[in-house]
Amino acid sequence: MSYVGVGVSPGNVPVYHGTDLRAVDRKVRLAELILRSVTCVLALASVLLITTDSQVQDIFTIKKKAKFTDMKSLVFLVVVNGMAAAYSLVQVLRCGLSMVRGSVLLSKSLAWLILSGDQILSYMMLAALGAALQSSIFAKFSEPELDWMKLCDMYGKFCKQSGEGIASSVVACLSMVIVSGLSAFGLFRLYGGNKGTKISAGW
Repeated sequence: MSYVGVGVSPGNVPVYHGTDLRAVDRKVRLAELILRSVTCVLALASVLLITTDSQVQDIFTIKKKAKFTDMKSLVFLVVVNGMAAAYSLVQVLRCGLSMVRGSVLLSKSLAWLILSGDQILSYMMLAALGAALQSSIFAKFSEPELDWMKLCDMYGKFCKQSGEGIASSVVACLSMVIVSGLSAFGLFRLYGGNKGTKISAGW
C-alpha cells in the first residue's frame, strides 16, 4: 500500500522516496542561497552605514567630530561584518553553482569545513553585536555612577545612523545563525542511511 510519494514499511513507518528528497533538497538549497544573500547584503550595508557615519558638534567654540573609530566596539563590528560579507559572497557563489549544476557531490570534509566556518562566523557576529549593543546603551542612556553622559543627546545623527547599521547587523547575524543550522542539517545527512546517493550529498 502506498500514497503519493510515501511508501509504508511492514512496521507501518512512512518511507520517503527519492522524489521527496529531491524536493526537500531543492528547498533547502534555495533557502540557504537566500539566507546567505541576505547576510551578505545586510552585513555590507552595516559596514557602509557605520563607516560613513560622522557628526561634528561645537562644544564651547571647539569643534568635536564623532566617528565610528571613537568606539572600539563599532570598529570590531565593522571588521566582523566585513568578514561576514566576504565569506557569504563566496558561499553564495558556491550555492548558485550548485543549483545551476543540479547536484554537486559534497564530501564530508568539505561539509565539516563549511559548518565550522558558519559556526565561527556566527559566534563572532554575536560577540561583536553584544559589544556594540552594550556601548550603544551607554551612549543612549548614560551611566550616572561613572559620570558617563548621554552622548546621543549631543550626537543625535551619529547615533541614529549607527543604530541603523547595528540593526542591519542584527538581521544579518540571525540569518547566519539559521544558515549554520542548515549547514549542520546538510552535514549530518551525509551520515544517514542514504549517504551514498547524490541526493543526500547534493548542495
